[in-house]
Amino acid sequence: MRNRSQVLELAILGLLHSTPMHGYQLRKRINEMLGLLRPFSYGSLYPCLKGLAAQGLITSSAEELDNAGAVTSRRGRIVYQLTAAGGAQLESLLGEAGPASWEDENFDVRFALFAQTDVDTRLRILEGRRARMAERLDGVNTAIKRGRPADQYTQELQRHTLEQVDREVRWLEELIDSERNARRAQIRPLSVGDAAAFVGSGGATSQTRAIKEHQ
Repeated sequence: MRNRSQVLELAILGLLHSTPMHGYQLRKRINEMLGLLRPFSYGSLYPCLKGLAAQGLITSSAEELDNAGAVTSRRGRIVYQLTAAGGAQLESLLGEAGPASWEDENFDVRFALFAQTDVDTRLRILEGRRARMAERLDGVNTAIKRGRPADQYTQELQRHTLEQVDREVRWLEELIDSERNARRAQIRPLSVGDAAAFVGSGGATSQTRAIKEHQ
């Protein structure tokens, strides 16, 4: 993902993986995903949808429903749906865990799609993001130690930046610990006694459910 259009493409593919949506639904969900931390231009959505359709990654069809949900001859909203090729493209993109995945432009949408991402990839992205933010924290600390800012407002901005980056580093560390614990719970081998206890109590089913929830 080299630019904002590719971030938007990934967001669309990830949302359509769950269920087909019409344009208004996509606008709302993408705004929830991306608009909280960055401005989202609605004007960029439909050209992006058109480009994805041209690549064969999504298809579109017209809803023809009245207010009661019955079929009508009146043209309705356009519904977008992921194709098999789109699903394969999404899987490939979600498997990427290089430096681009934890940069500012891309991390938000990757994190928003973590429910569709395997635990090992999630960990690599979180660890990469933590390392990047730790570097940024060191840089801010170094700048502060070099000398007193020219005025109180610059000093206040430095303090705010330091607190913000430090808070994200601690948040990432908590997430990493949680993901590691979840992975250990998935791969921990059961002893013979544990296995018998799980089967006898019906715990195998609840354990499987818990693992799926972690994923």
